[in-house]
Amino acid sequence: MPKEFVFFAYLLESYAQSRHTSAADVLSALDARRKTEFVYDMYEMYHSETIENAFRDIDSLIATGEPAW
Repeated sequence: MPKEFVFFAYLLESYAQSRHTSAADVLSALDARRKTEFVYDMYEMYHSETIENAFRDIDSLIATGEPAW
């Protein structure tokens, strides 16, 4: 399994748990904004920073369709 996929799954599960929702709901929200691939492709940045930065970015992507940064 590619390291990007493993991290993506971890990120979705961790984000969902922190927001008291399911990973499936997070994935659906990202899909609705067409941002799932964007999050997947952010592996290099997200895995090298604190997870909270990735969470803030996902919050923004879901809310506005735009990254936080």
